Amino acid sequence: MHAALQAALLLIVSNAFMSYAWYGHLRDLAHKPWYLVAVAAWGVAFFEYQFQVPANRIGFTALTLPQLKIMQEAISLLVFVPFSVLYMRAPVGVDYLYASLCILGAVYFIFRSAGGAAPA
Repeated sequence: MHAALQAALLLIVSNAFMSYAWYGHLRDLAHKPWYLVAVAAWGVAFFEYQFQVPANRIGFTALTLPQLKIMQEAISLLVFVPFSVLYMRAPVGVDYLYASLCILGAVYFIFRSAGGAAPA
């Protein structure tokens, strides 16, 4: 399996944990003190890092650092939208579409030239 694809798959799993660690407590632990929620979120984030660190190490063998970062941001949005709608029950408006198009533009620009650097 190509390194970029492996990294993308690992980042999808990582972002699922990240989305829950960052936002899931707003639904599930809203009545708990913030410091207990922070400890719980750190516990979830531990599992996020078990996927994120290998994803970045594998991805960096085939992608530049800017490419890896933009890929992660795009994956983050792809994971966050279903999480937001299905788990958090938050509405998604047309501005979400516009923001997604901006991120797709970032993906295009960072990957359009070899190496992810600005053309000379």
